Amino acid sequence: MTQEVHTQVTPEELAHAFEEETAPVDLSRYAVEDWLTLAVFWGMSFCVFLQFFTRYVMNNSFAWTEEIAINCLVVVVFLGSVMCTRTTRHIHVDVLYHYLPAGVGRYLALAVNLITICFFAYMSWLLWRYVGIVHRERMVTINLPRNVVFYAVFAGFVLMMLRAIQVFIGNIRRGYSALERPAAFDGLGE
Repeated sequence: MTQEVHTQVTPEELAHAFEEETAPVDLSRYAVEDWLTLAVFWGMSFCVFLQFFTRYVMNNSFAWTEEIAINCLVVVVFLGSVMCTRTTRHIHVDVLYHYLPAGVGRYLALAVNLITICFFAYMSWLLWRYVGIVHRERMVTINLPRNVVFYAVFAGFVLMMLRAIQVFIGNIRRGYSALERPAAFDGLGE
């Protein structure tokens, strides 16, 4: 059995540990859709807190908070997916590329990029058609149009398509993708 070693730290040493210089925060890697997603997330958090407070503290819950929070969650998921597309953080399986010759892996990765772009384009078209069908629907507990949520999901798919095109062009210029060299994309800067 190995025994843990605990080094004694004086209060003065502990206090001076917080005086170290920190690097400036770099917010340049975040795009407009990231900030919009953050705002919707905080709106959802406020609704969830309000629902909890009114239900358990006031014993008289607001019915509309649950529906608004659910719709905010839908928007957060699809707008957050735009960031995952931009930073190539969606789930993908890259083990096959380790066993393929480099040229074959390159063409397969480009084909996957094109299929992804086509998928997002098709989903955008389907959502556009769906919004046209249900554009008059109202929310159940509050008299607001549900098409706001559907348009946000549509915007998410359009933005994912545009970001997938951007990633595709970047992969062509770079000469490899996250599928071919996942270690090159492990940092947050990509």
